[in-house]
Amino acid sequence: VVGLLAEAFLAKEPGAKIVHDPRVVWNTHDVVGRAGGEAVQSRTGHAFIKQVMRETQAVYGGEMSAHHYFRDFVACDSGMIPWLLVVELMGRKGAALSALVDARRQAFPSSGEINFRVDDVTAAVARVEAAFAASAVSRDDTDGLSLAYPDWRLNLRASNTEPLLRLNVEARGDEGLVAAKVAQIRTLIAG
Repeated sequence: VVGLLAEAFLAKEPGAKIVHDPRVVWNTHDVVGRAGGEAVQSRTGHAFIKQVMRETQAVYGGEMSAHHYFRDFVACDSGMIPWLLVVELMGRKGAALSALVDARRQAFPSSGEINFRVDDVTAAVARVEAAFAASAVSRDDTDGLSLAYPDWRLNLRASNTEPLLRLNVEARGDEGLVAAKVAQIRTLIAG
């Protein structure tokens, strides 16, 4: 949905900045890049997203958790604005919401956020890092551990609000790869 809303804003404001969290990013980067905008990453959480929006003058900020923030709404969260924009986008494209979302899910399948209760978050993250970091094409520590490879990516982070470790895995068009990587990482987290 972050990608859909980014597309709606960029149709009205080409070149605008779109703020997103680091959990799943490839769909957002693809949509924003194709629409001529600039994707800006922030830590997860409303305080961080709002701060980055103000610093960068972003038109929109979205989190995977379905929180959406709007420059013209004083960077506040709203549930009504996203649905109005999505309905407008559906009308403009002549497509059902399911068709718009399914196309993006096929292009960039993801695990969804998987939560783990662990006794030692630092040790669990260190095990995943030891297994995967050396072969990563890129690494980002904006919010937890994000490692990217040519065909898949992971974000592993401690929750800001609960005693949980949160995992997100995404891939380029390969649901089987997502499942395989989740299984590997789940084993490492369990110790």
